[in-house]
Amino acid sequence: MQIVPTRRLIRLGSGTACLLRTTTLLAQDRIPTTLAPASTPAHQIYDLSIFVVAISTGIFLAVGGLLVIALVRFRARNTDPVGEPAQIYGSTQIELAWTVIPLLIVVVLFLTTARIIFAIQDAPKPKTALDVTVIGHQFWWEFQYPKYGFVTANELHIPVSTGTAPDATFFKLTSADVNHSFWIPQLAGKTDLIANHVNSMWMDPLKPGLYLGQCAQFCGSEHALMLLRVYVDTPDDFAAWAKNQQRPARQDPATAAGRIVFETQACMNCHTISGTAATGRFGPDLTHLMSRATLASGAMDNTPANLRQWIQSPDTFKRGVLMPAMQLNDEQLDEVTAYLETLK
Repeated sequence: MQIVPTRRLIRLGSGTACLLRTTTLLAQDRIPTTLAPASTPAHQIYDLSIFVVAISTGIFLAVGGLLVIALVRFRARNTDPVGEPAQIYGSTQIELAWTVIPLLIVVVLFLTTARIIFAIQDAPKPKTALDVTVIGHQFWWEFQYPKYGFVTANELHIPVSTGTAPDATFFKLTSADVNHSFWIPQLAGKTDLIANHVNSMWMDPLKPGLYLGQCAQFCGSEHALMLLRVYVDTPDDFAAWAKNQQRPARQDPATAAGRIVFETQACMNCHTISGTAATGRFGPDLTHLMSRATLASGAMDNTPANLRQWIQSPDTFKRGVLMPAMQLNDEQLDEVTAYLETLK
């Protein structure tokens, strides 16, 4: 993925940033959409939307058809008598029709929507369900796996649900700062993340793959680049990924200088690296940073060159990001980048 030059990106407005995000998704050959549901809640929402569109289309055709009939049948003709046509001052049948029919349509839509909402919200939680706590930050995602005892960021892994091995993931959603909204269109509806309040949602992905989402609630200058990547893994792949995430960070003597830079600068005050003195919670957990495909919540590919530029000047890629430029010299940048590259 091509990186936008510094000066150009700094001048991007919010509309251009949204366009940049869309271009990024197009480059990945994946567009978040509700029209390709891949879990039970998403299928229920999709079916409801199709039902609403069908009723709306019927109303449009009925009203449009009556309008066309009126225009054609009652248009002025040269043979019409001069003067005002006959006036109709009231019709009980017509008044009942335009009152009762819309009322019935509203009742049907209300009952159908309520049924879907309660079916999703009141779904029983299986004993085997995976629990994940999602915390929204400006402008990244924190994912906690209480059962496994580790924390990761921005890229969520959950198991697939099959007929032979049904499974579901239940989320607790909250915010560390402003309001956010967690939305993966192909897997579930969007749910807000609010500080000092816990919302919940669930999903049971029906096929493995990568599903993209985003924050759907404006949360600040880099809202458009607060992206989500959800990897739906087979049970074996998820177990292997979780086992790797539980391990402490790799200690490579060849990159000891970079670790010293990381621990003696302000980096360790914001980030955690398991097995080291770094226990900061303000920024993403970096214990297995290089196991992720992207940096900065999907803003760029996770490559050594991008990682080095991100450390050098985060504002280049996400204007308004809360991570400061560390003012490291070239040697320190090379050393800390080499160290972070070992965190797989």
